[in-house]
Amino acid sequence: MQTLFTQKFDQFVHSYIDQSTQDNRGLITLYDDDWKSPCIEAKVDNLLVNESEVDWIPTLRSPNASFQNIADALDMTIPEELSILLGRYFSLDLNAQTERGKLTLLQAWNAHDFERLQKNLIAHVLMKRKLKQQDTLFFALTDEEDYIISLVPSSGEVVLELVGKPPQEVLAHTLGDFLDEWVPLPTFVTL
Repeated sequence: MQTLFTQKFDQFVHSYIDQSTQDNRGLITLYDDDWKSPCIEAKVDNLLVNESEVDWIPTLRSPNASFQNIADALDMTIPEELSILLGRYFSLDLNAQTERGKLTLLQAWNAHDFERLQKNLIAHVLMKRKLKQQDTLFFALTDEEDYIISLVPSSGEVVLELVGKPPQEVLAHTLGDFLDEWVPLPTFVTL
């Protein structure tokens, strides 16, 4: 059975896809033969737009990717909503507009990219602990340099933080509340 958060996130992804096709452009990325993804393979009309661009689409993972290895390594609980947000789809990063500005939701393009994301999350938490700061798990970038959007696992709050510094501001009390603010802003050619 799907959670309400899963339904909201799926709705955001479907809206992202729908918005990208409203002008018949769809989602396009630069093609790299060494960096393949199910996002390209799942596309029925996977024809190269030109010699270097290809259509892509966020592709549901079945089952969702697990973050249990991070939870075990860091002796912490990873909130289910964050696991859904970062592990439900293979996708390029997804852009959105919020009340505060733009954000880029981090996603994994393929299994190798997912492993890299996990390693970066572990490194982030270890840095926070070394600095004697509260654990946070980042999931999005902002349009302001060096500012990231993170989740505080112990409280579930969504926070804005400058890399290497304690959270500066609570953006939402839950990830679900924060997701409710997002308006899809698809980009058409991304790396």
